[in-house]
Amino acid sequence: MTIIIIEDEVKTAKALGQLILSIRPDTQILSYIQSIDGAVSYLSENDQPDLIFMDIQLADGLCFEIFKNVEVLSPVIFCTAFDDYAIEAFKSNGIDYVLKPFSRESIAQAIKKAAELKNFFQRNKKVMPDFEYLLTRTGENKGKSSFLVFKNNKYQTVLTENIALFCIKNETPTIITFDKTEYQITQSLDEVHKLLSPIQFFRINRQNLINFSAIREAEHYFSRKLILKLTIPTEEKLLVGKEKATAFLSWLENR
Repeated sequence: MTIIIIEDEVKTAKALGQLILSIRPDTQILSYIQSIDGAVSYLSENDQPDLIFMDIQLADGLCFEIFKNVEVLSPVIFCTAFDDYAIEAFKSNGIDYVLKPFSRESIAQAIKKAAELKNFFQRNKKVMPDFEYLLTRTGENKGKSSFLVFKNNKYQTVLTENIALFCIKNETPTIITFDKTEYQITQSLDEVHKLLSPIQFFRINRQNLINFSAIREAEHYFSRKLILKLTIPTEEKLLVGKEKATAFLSWLENR
């Protein structure tokens, strides 16, 4: 495994490198990089490594600037003293988020996750790695806990855990709760999708985001699709297309 470490504190970077080598002696640490500019230059001019360890707050700014200036193809394990950037981290190739001071156990677990993901996608080449699946594996994103809705001239909050599904009904984004109450919302399903925990919700198609707790069973359907039956009745068939079927079953299995 080849690794680069992007960390502006030299002692911390060297300590991390020694820890990684003690866990995986076969690892080759290609470079220690201290800045955004240095990282952009390295990633632009060299083959990208199997894995990157990256601090978030570097001397010349936040590391997310790196992703704006060069295409980062490697999975990234973020090491930071702050927990405020988790969502942004996972949008930037992040597969784990390790808080400082890191321990041997936390780094070993992060490396193990990287290896597991690599093995998964080697075995399942038709399943493209996406943000939703990576978050499912890492279990970091807890998602939005409630939604503000307006109904009968009143504002109220609906707990996300009480929502069976988000769907498009009469061309309007709609919440349907486990007690079958419906609420129209102003956010698009694309916007809602970004706010939800990918551990708990899966977007089966453009019209439906399903809560895991609402799924009663999944059956094979025509043309390698899946059809879902929920714990509440639905007006339309809930179909998972063949292109998402494998990822959906992996999501069910790996929660």
